[in-house]
Amino acid sequence: MKSTPLAIADVILFEPRVFADERGFFFESFNQRQFEQAIGRQVSFVQDNHSRSAHNVLRGLHYQIKQPQGKLVRAVTGAVFAVAVDIRTSSPTCGQWVGEILSAENHRQLWVPEGFANGFVVLSESAEFLYKTTDYWAPEHERCIAWDDPTLAIDWPISGVLLVSARDAQGARFDNVEKFA
Repeated sequence: MKSTPLAIADVILFEPRVFADERGFFFESFNQRQFEQAIGRQVSFVQDNHSRSAHNVLRGLHYQIKQPQGKLVRAVTGAVFAVAVDIRTSSPTCGQWVGEILSAENHRQLWVPEGFANGFVVLSESAEFLYKTTDYWAPEHERCIAWDDPTLAIDWPISGVLLVSARDAQGARFDNVEKFA
């Protein structure tokens, strides 16, 4: 599996070796040893989540201020543009973001470590999005940053009318959210 640190080095793109022929394909979607070697530390995943969303659904930008979750995310059907935003005040990249297209065709996965908010927009007719998390869901600690925050200026590849939940539509401005040290 190839691992590539992105412009924010703690966010890593994983690309598996895919073996394909007329029968279909096979690839190793996760290898604990290779994953930990790429991120430089040990990680235990405790929860897997699966969502399905229609075209132009935008989810995010989410994080948990306590019980922060590292997330390994991928699309198993369709395509999404996945974003990670650094919200660690001690980081030189605080307030910066990176984004990648993850799809059923490219089999890419994105590691979004603790201390980041994340979100995605669906580019295809629909998409199923999977993520492994390093801590359990804790709704009392959930926070949401406005997806269209002008300080972050995320270049979402949007065409048409977005579908955003009421909660995500009321996300807080980056300057006003609780951040990590």
